[in-house]
Amino acid sequence: MSQRYWLLLCCAVVLAVVVVGGITRLTHSGLSIVEWDPVVGAIPPISQTQWTDAFEKYQRTPEYEKVNRGMSLEAFKDIFWVEWVHRLLGRLIGVVFLVPFLYWLARGRLPRALVPRLVGLFVLGGLQGALGWYMVASGLVDVPRVSPYRLAAHLGLAAIIFGGLFWTALDLWRPQPSSVPVPAAARRLATAVIALVFVTIISGGFVAGTKAGFAFNTFPLMAGRVFPDRMYAGRPIWTNLFENIATVQFNHRLLAGLLCVAIPLLWCHLTRPARPAATRAAAHLLLGWLIVQVTLGIVTLLYVVPVPLAVAHQGSALVLFGLAVLVRHRVRPARPS
Repeated sequence: MSQRYWLLLCCAVVLAVVVVGGITRLTHSGLSIVEWDPVVGAIPPISQTQWTDAFEKYQRTPEYEKVNRGMSLEAFKDIFWVEWVHRLLGRLIGVVFLVPFLYWLARGRLPRALVPRLVGLFVLGGLQGALGWYMVASGLVDVPRVSPYRLAAHLGLAAIIFGGLFWTALDLWRPQPSSVPVPAAARRLATAVIALVFVTIISGGFVAGTKAGFAFNTFPLMAGRVFPDRMYAGRPIWTNLFENIATVQFNHRLLAGLLCVAIPLLWCHLTRPARPAATRAAAHLLLGWLIVQVTLGIVTLLYVVPVPLAVAHQGSALVLFGLAVLVRHRVRPARPS
C-alpha cells in the first residue's frame, strides 16, 4: 500500500467514525459507557457479571434516572454496543494511522516535509479522543444530554482531521500544481467555500446538540415565517446563536443558503474551457454533491429526523467538505522557484 492510499484509508475510517457517531447520538447510545479507558476499554463485557457491573454504573447516570428508568439489561446491551463500536473505530483510526507511519518513517519513505504535519494530525487524533470523553462527561452529571458546545467542537475537530488527512493524501497524489494558472479570485473563493462548509458543519453540530431538527419541520418557511418567533428571546443575547432552537435552525438554513450561492459561483469560475480538466471535474463533483447534501437536509427535516436520513446527512457533510478541499487543492498556486 502506498502512502496516499494509506491516508485515504484513514479518511475512510474517520468518515465511518462520524457516521457511527451520528447513529450513536440519534439512538441515544452515547451515554451508555460511563468510563473512559483508552486501552482496557477496547474489551467489551464478556461475562454476565461484567454486563451487570456495566449496567449498574449506567443506572447511576442522569439518563437512566430521568429517561430510561426501568430499562432491561438486554435493552442496555443494544445501546452499549453502538457506543462501543463508535469508540472502537476511534481507536482503530489511531492504529491504522500510527503503524504504517512508524514503518515508513523508519524506512525513510516519507517526504521529510510531511512528517511534522503527520505528527500534528496524530496529536489531533489523540486530542479528539479526549474531547469525545469530555463531551460524554457533560451528560453524566445533571442533565441527561451532552453539551451542544462540546458536541459541535467534537464534530468540528473530526472535520479538521479529515481535511488534513485528505489534503496530505492529495499532496502525495499530485505533488505539483497544475501548470495552468487559476485567478487569485477563484482561489480565494475556493478557500471561502472550505471555511463556509466547515462553519455549516459546526452549525449542524449545534442543531444536533439542541435537537433543533425536531422543530420547525417545514420548508422553506419556519412555522409559516421567514424569521420565526422568539429568535432572540434568550439572555444574554449571544446564547441564542447556540442554544435557542429557532435561531440555531435558522442559522443552519442560512449557511446552507450561502453555500447554494458560493459553490455555484465557484463552479462558474472553474468550469470555463481554459481550466484544466481535473479542476473542472472537481468543480462538477462539488456542485453535484451540494445538491445531494441540501436535498438530504431538507428531507431529513420534513420527515422529522429519521435515523437513516439524518446519519446520511451528517456523513454527506464530511464528503462535501472533502470535495471543497479537493477543489482548493486543484487550484493551489505553484510554489516560487
